[in-house]
Amino acid sequence: MIDTIVLTINSGMYTILDHDKFSPSTKGIFNPENGYYRLGGRANMTCKQNPTPNELRAGIYKPRLTVTKRMTRNGTFETPLKIEFSVPKLIFGNNFDELTDEDFITVINKLKAVLRDMGVYVYETALVNAPVSSVHFSKNIPLTDYTTPYTYLDQLSKLNINKRLDTNKTDYRNEGHSFKYRANSFEIVFYDKIKDLSQAKNSEKRAEEKDNALQLNIFGLAEQKYPFEVLRIEIRLNKRQKINQILGKIDKKVEPTFANLFKQETAKAVLLHFIKEVEDAYPPLLTYRYNSPKKLFTELLASNPCIKLTTALKFLGFRILLEELGVREFREVIKRFGNSAWYALDKETKLVSRGKDTNAFSLLRKNITEFQPLKLSNFKGKMINSDKQD
Repeated sequence: MIDTIVLTINSGMYTILDHDKFSPSTKGIFNPENGYYRLGGRANMTCKQNPTPNELRAGIYKPRLTVTKRMTRNGTFETPLKIEFSVPKLIFGNNFDELTDEDFITVINKLKAVLRDMGVYVYETALVNAPVSSVHFSKNIPLTDYTTPYTYLDQLSKLNINKRLDTNKTDYRNEGHSFKYRANSFEIVFYDKIKDLSQAKNSEKRAEEKDNALQLNIFGLAEQKYPFEVLRIEIRLNKRQKINQILGKIDKKVEPTFANLFKQETAKAVLLHFIKEVEDAYPPLLTYRYNSPKKLFTELLASNPCIKLTTALKFLGFRILLEELGVREFREVIKRFGNSAWYALDKETKLVSRGKDTNAFSLLRKNITEFQPLKLSNFKGKMINSDKQD
């Protein structure tokens, strides 16, 4: 469903009840006699209000608010209010528990009440129909079969999607327990949810998420003697233009407002769209499980009856190296032969029949397609039957 979202409330659709809750005070924006700081040629001023660490540790969650006074292209001023918040954290105090379409009115009422406590009154219709400038679609995938997120992250880390998805940077954190593909307008993030919270206990900067002090202890149950791990995927669309582009690709051409995006079907479609893009960039040879050169070779021959022996041997060596190095390191090793060598080899392997469905993608597709909302309470105090072990 949706995790983090950024709403923009236009001038006239909200009222500041307590200017001094912002830093600096919004008096300088709304009361001309107080004056305001001129920052740059367009005379912008920004006032913020964020939750404090003490509030988060006490279990109090609040959105991050920004009021900006800026000059428009026609020379007039506007004062939009930006509201950034994690929807599940607002309702549940954590973002493991997941919401459904039926929770939307609850979210609006809660958000309106919290904003009022923060000294801001926003009309309900303004919240419902607020334009969205950034949205993170996410899914938590529980692992209760004695596997760990690293098992799947290791497979996904062998991808080569930078060119396909126009990403320009790949980040790895926490010894391979988190990585993301980044572009200017979006990010694809996979990470170990419990490991991320563990890192946040040491330093918020080392974690993928903001405001983790609110939920540092929600996975105390993980210390019990049964398997419980969480693999998390997030698709972060960070610009309104990108949101519109993706809505078009999934055949949901609607105005990106809070009400229109708060749909399980929309979240599912966005997540499945990116999973397909990622899987299509997955080298076909990596879909063959690597247990031994012998098993890999025999399966390769069986799945490709028309393959030549020399080609099969070449692909065998290529697959073994990919298993050990991954795509990026392999390309670094062969860079002296030029980029054309890699692209020729990659194109040739695209003709190979895919092996059995990889665990990573079958797991992701299954959970996203079913799209069952997860609740932390469902996993407390429940032993996993030992006959489910692999």
